[in-house]
Amino acid sequence: MVSTSAAAPYARVKEHLKNGLASGYWAPGALMPSEAELVAQFAVSRMTVNRALRELQAEGLVQRTQGVGTFAAPLHRVSSTLTIRDLHDEIESRGHRHAAVVHQQRAEKAGAALAAQLGVASGSRVFRTLIVHHENGVPLQCEDRYVNPACAPHYLDQDFTRTTPTHYLFEVTALWRAQYSIESSRPTAQEATLLGIGEHDPCLVVTRRTFTRTAAITIARLVHPGSCYVLEGSFEP
Repeated sequence: MVSTSAAAPYARVKEHLKNGLASGYWAPGALMPSEAELVAQFAVSRMTVNRALRELQAEGLVQRTQGVGTFAAPLHRVSSTLTIRDLHDEIESRGHRHAAVVHQQRAEKAGAALAAQLGVASGSRVFRTLIVHHENGVPLQCEDRYVNPACAPHYLDQDFTRTTPTHYLFEVTALWRAQYSIESSRPTAQEATLLGIGEHDPCLVVTRRTFTRTAAITIARLVHPGSCYVLEGSFEP
């Protein structure tokens, strides 16, 4: 598994570990090679190995515990500075109450554009849910989601007033990576009605696609009233 890349020493170590994670060589939660083992394997300094591990940790691919070792991260962590968090957990962490109203839960035929995004044949059967999430009784998010049945064949059997699609898909799929787009946009007429806002009110719209190592799992359009949502972040040198 040792990389033959001519990249910088730390990059070679990082590539070796990242390729092993991508191939499933180290399962989620598995103990990975120690710094000493990597130093000997690649004939590099401990500082070089530490840089490779720090970058993998920053990307959410590994978890490090001082005095114990480095572990492959759970599969719901993604290779990004963003992590996918269950909205129910996010709301409850604020000490508030989450409730979901399911407006659609059915199978549909995929048009050409949707089929291409999910990696399925045009006209094939896909699953769709349309759910409005509430925080303390106030509509917070309209979630319009399509799911690849091959990845979650029992998706339509779930009670999404008791669990969220995100939580369920965490449990039944091997989530490996995600793609995001975030924009300020107006809601559709249906979304405005469901969220109880005007059709010209600004919204934060997140489009998210998630994947296993070999297939697309889901694509979701997440619409939030602009007055109810703030993006926050931090930076430390």
